[in-house]
Amino acid sequence: MVTAIAFDPHARTPLHRQLYDAIRGAIVAGRLRPGARMPSTRYLSEQLDLARNTVLNVFEQLLAEGYLVARPGSATFVADELPDRALRAARRVQGHDIKAPHPPSATETGVGLSRRGRELADGPIWARVPPRVPGAEVAFRPGLPALDAFPFERWGRLLARRWNRSGADLYDHGDPRGYGPLREALAEYLAAARGVRCDVGQILITTGTQQAIGLAAAVLLDPGAAAWVEDPGYPFARAALTAAGAALVPVPVDDEGIDVAEGIRRRRDARLAVVTPAHQFPLGHAMSPRRRDALLAWARDAGAWLVEDDYDSEFRYVGRPLAALQGEDPERVVYCGTFSKVLTPALRLGYVVVPRRVVGAFLAAKVGADLRTPPLEQAVLADFIAGGHFARHVRRMRVLYARRQDALLAAAGRFAPSLTLRPRPAGMQLIGWLPEGMDDRAAADRVTRAGLQAFPLSGLRLEPSRAGGLILGYAPVPAERMADCVRRLHAAVVSGE
Repeated sequence: MVTAIAFDPHARTPLHRQLYDAIRGAIVAGRLRPGARMPSTRYLSEQLDLARNTVLNVFEQLLAEGYLVARPGSATFVADELPDRALRAARRVQGHDIKAPHPPSATETGVGLSRRGRELADGPIWARVPPRVPGAEVAFRPGLPALDAFPFERWGRLLARRWNRSGADLYDHGDPRGYGPLREALAEYLAAARGVRCDVGQILITTGTQQAIGLAAAVLLDPGAAAWVEDPGYPFARAALTAAGAALVPVPVDDEGIDVAEGIRRRRDARLAVVTPAHQFPLGHAMSPRRRDALLAWARDAGAWLVEDDYDSEFRYVGRPLAALQGEDPERVVYCGTFSKVLTPALRLGYVVVPRRVVGAFLAAKVGADLRTPPLEQAVLADFIAGGHFARHVRRMRVLYARRQDALLAAAGRFAPSLTLRPRPAGMQLIGWLPEGMDDRAAADRVTRAGLQAFPLSGLRLEPSRAGGLILGYAPVPAERMADCVRRLHAAVVSGE
């Protein structure tokens, strides 16, 4: 049977792969039965007119995968137990076929979840994540960078070089704090670009800002402890705090940032506050010096911690970037950053700069969460930074995003009278304020059905507000396509009036 294989010399599939597929296919289909004796490699090479090394390599592959077994002093045989069976779980059927039901929600079952689990499953946080529609454009998706301008070829070359040249240090468990050269590059970059005061021993590499905030909540908050959150604010920061059992205290935001006096009035005894001082998400304000001083003073008086989410501070178009809050009190502020907004969200790399006195606790929490962040991407990113590519990419994106914001403002002024937009000196998104009384959730649904993506501002609030709007990410929209996208956006918004 094996000697009857017909090869196609003109096929793109090489001969060794054709031989492997034919033998494996015959074994899996049962034409070569378990225990059947295989012809010798010499005999097969002669009969099939193939180089003997080709046949030997195929046999070695089938032996390695468990389709064949070699018995010492004897021939090669088809394995009694095929590896495909070992990769499939045995199905237990009790009297009838089992079909997987649609998983019920926590409110449908009423049992099985902890109180915290019910808060996560049924609370507003996850319900506020906008739906992802297959085939929809990325136009106006908040938080998404300009993937059309990402240096894929250069990244690919760096990745291939690392893959081919790296040793065991990148393929074992390694340092749970993160790849050393990346942490060293970050310490230098953060000191120069953000005014962060730290050494490399205070930096942990995470899978993003959300994990960094989750580590802070796990280490610094007891279950039930109060934590300030900006309202409106980043929903996944709230998710991380909720997962740690924190009691969320919504604190309103105005043009100067978080309203510290109101936070004190609501819960002076809060143990932690998560803030975005350089560029408040989603409203885009920078925290004023007066508010920064008041926030630090409250934290020192209350013995509280501040978690600074510095998610997109690189993209400031007017003047120099604002220095990080961490630089004013390195022992009170936990500083978080991410590469998802600067490079690509698929990278899943972030970092946290931890006060010296709690480094050990954060490291233990990180090990308990996932042992370590995947190292290969860290090494490539370290090479990307060391080669000067990161700094050049950030410079290019500042210019590109400033142009795309201008394009959005110009197009909205001409084609979207239903929206009111105000320019911002930084960031990757603007708020498109809706007419009074218009439901921004319904408007966002209509935008989604039109094949675009936008986030309702009310979905980021814990307390209701009469002011509705859509968060419009302009970073992923090329300037030459902005007018068309804005026309479609406006048509979707007003279609429900």
